Amino acid sequence: MIHNVFVKNRKISTFVTSNYCNETMKKIEAIIERNPDGGYTAYCVDEPFFGMGDTAQSAKEEMLEGMRLLVEVCKEDGGEYPAWLDGEYEIVYKFDTQSLLEYYAGIITPAALSRMTGIHAKQIWSYTNGVKPREKQVRKIEAALHKLGQELTALSL
Repeated sequence: MIHNVFVKNRKISTFVTSNYCNETMKKIEAIIERNPDGGYTAYCVDEPFFGMGDTAQSAKEEMLEGMRLLVEVCKEDGGEYPAWLDGEYEIVYKFDTQSLLEYYAGIITPAALSRMTGIHAKQIWSYTNGVKPREKQVRKIEAALHKLGQELTALSL
């Protein structure tokens, strides 16, 4: 299974959890949001699956577990479920700016992102804590993360 991470409809990361990839593979769009209580919700836009958790990762895992359990229960009880769940599918995860910054907070600090974007670290901290950035600032953050991703994929150890 392929998991893509998007910010404002632009891919910033891809995680592959199987070796099989197919051009006709079903694509599922999932939104990851930070909840007011501090937890996260992951939900599919056009499918009836969701998960909640203390972290974005745990919300994604709960959503995937719900998908797996649906198939298991329907097979045991003779119920119907979407046929694509038996095959390979791609989940495209989309974050809002705040949720993305919180999700990667242990990896990308406001100071580091400030050096990459030219946006003051205190301003980035405010985006992490609920202030909505202007579109221009979102594009700067996005461009800096894309550049970092390209640099990381180009290096070898």
